[in-house]
Amino acid sequence: MSKWIKAAGIRAIKTAAQTAIGVIGATAVFNEVEWYVVGGTVLLATITSLLTSLAGLPEVASSEKSSD
Repeated sequence: MSKWIKAAGIRAIKTAAQTAIGVIGATAVFNEVEWYVVGGTVLLATITSLLTSLAGLPEVASSEKSSD
């Protein structure tokens, strides 16, 4: 379970960073960065990433097979 938590956490952090970069860039085009929009979008993307990870993480499945 700890392998899953670590892998899902890493994936969620990467998703959050990618989302933040995209939203900051997009809102900057419109004159001013709305930080509440950035925060809300990043939070939603992070939650979505964690929920998607419930379906399975290939990196966890492959490491479990190799350790057996």
